[in-house]
Amino acid sequence: MKQLSWADFDSCVQVLTQRYGGRSFDGVFGIPRGGLCLAVGLSHSLDLPLLTAPNNHCLIVDDVFETGQTMQGLRGQWPQATYAVWVSKAPLQWWDAAEVTASSQWILFPWENAAAFIADENNYRQSHLGS
Repeated sequence: MKQLSWADFDSCVQVLTQRYGGRSFDGVFGIPRGGLCLAVGLSHSLDLPLLTAPNNHCLIVDDVFETGQTMQGLRGQWPQATYAVWVSKAPLQWWDAAEVTASSQWILFPWENAAAFIADENNYRQSHLGS
């Protein structure tokens, strides 16, 4: 397990703000649930509205890119939007990330409940034994 802190979150917001500070967006949309904290942080840092729905002229963010299933679905609907995550577990392609890792470690974000997270990870690992 890799545990990220609020200081790590602040660093992530700073990295993405530096990358996107000069761009023009309608606002920031956070993919529920994990992307909402990052969207709020970037909304303040970039001085952009927090959007309740994505569009082709916004920054769409999430906490982690793992399988890509969530963001790929949104990209099909809003292909011109800009996509970014805090942590990408895959090499970057059409999305950006503050951090890229090849690690298969589970990531505990600072807004998550640590006890529930550990239980979820243990249940996942036990259900995939022998798979």
